[in-house]
Amino acid sequence: MKLTVLIPVYNEIHTISEILKRVQATELADEILLVDDGSTDGTRDILEELNGQGAIRVILHEKNQGKGAAVRTGIKNATGDVLLIQDADLEYDPRDYPALLRPLQEGLAEVVYGSRFLGAPRRVAMFWHMVANKLLTLITNILYNTILTDMETGYKVFRKEVIEDIPLHAKRFEFEPEFTAKILKRGVRIFEVPISFNPRDYDEGKKIGLSDAFEAIWALIKYRFVD
Repeated sequence: MKLTVLIPVYNEIHTISEILKRVQATELADEILLVDDGSTDGTRDILEELNGQGAIRVILHEKNQGKGAAVRTGIKNATGDVLLIQDADLEYDPRDYPALLRPLQEGLAEVVYGSRFLGAPRRVAMFWHMVANKLLTLITNILYNTILTDMETGYKVFRKEVIEDIPLHAKRFEFEPEFTAKILKRGVRIFEVPISFNPRDYDEGKKIGLSDAFEAIWALIKYRFVD
């Protein structure tokens, strides 16, 4: 099983070197594919220097398109049999990789979600952000008859063959509901495992806002009935 760790990046000059260090420390990634989505803060300069070193590959978007667009570019260009999406902002801990990969290795599932709400250690998060996450997950469960605890998690791991024939259109943060909706509609099994979580605040650079929650709700409803 060849693992591609896919890292969408946008203006993460303060964290990109550290997240790469942490991913490499797991010694599990056969390919580390970074898609820079038009960064303007110097992140691109760092990535261009790292491109081609060891397992690192870098793809550059000429202009900012959104996280979903960066992830779609990464999926299209990944060479691994299994893809693991890793945010670049240090909220998610690569030391959770063994737990995330185990259900795939044991044949229990084709898709694994790392849940922030299954009891693993976490930094205390913003209340309304948590409420929004739980509401979006509840809507997902109602519309798609499932029992997920964390639809919006950034840790999604999946066999590439599962999504090769699934059309994905998301450009921004609506990638999470679109991906979830389309694999659930196709009867693909999802396995959840607890992960640690260290959320950052908006003054620390958090990019998700209230408008993204409304876009996610619309995506969940829309993809329940269309592809």
